[in-house]
Amino acid sequence: MEHWRAGVLERSDKARKDQYSNIPLLHCSKGARGFTLLEVMIALAIIAITLVTLLASQSQSLSLAIEAKFNTTAALLAQSKMAEIETESMENLSSDSGDFGEDFPNYHWEYTVGDLSLAGVEEALDFLKQIDLAVYWGNSGEYEYKLRLYRFVPKIK
Repeated sequence: MEHWRAGVLERSDKARKDQYSNIPLLHCSKGARGFTLLEVMIALAIIAITLVTLLASQSQSLSLAIEAKFNTTAALLAQSKMAEIETESMENLSSDSGDFGEDFPNYHWEYTVGDLSLAGVEEALDFLKQIDLAVYWGNSGEYEYKLRLYRFVPKIK
């Protein structure tokens, strides 16, 4: 409804609402404000720090999983190779190296046979041999697993 008051045509609130109902308006109360640029920048900085931390954690867990896999596999391969070495006679045993074939690509082994040296027990050392076995993974040998065996060798007269 329209009313004339002091020479000005005034419309009622209902007429005003109907007139502007097609126009989308944002209604904000006096206390409501938008985000400032500083608040947005701080929020983005917090998100960036969180994402970097999560990605670093994911990367670290992946490298730990790879290392755990190597340690498990290398221990089993070293045990298997050491069992092969124990079955050989000491006369035929000399330092050697090789790989584990197609079943375990990039895994290599190397062992050395040497005399044991302990002070004060020279007589017993004639009957002991020290065998050091190393299992490597990768071309650069980044991962390495070492195992040492002392073997009793009786002297046959």
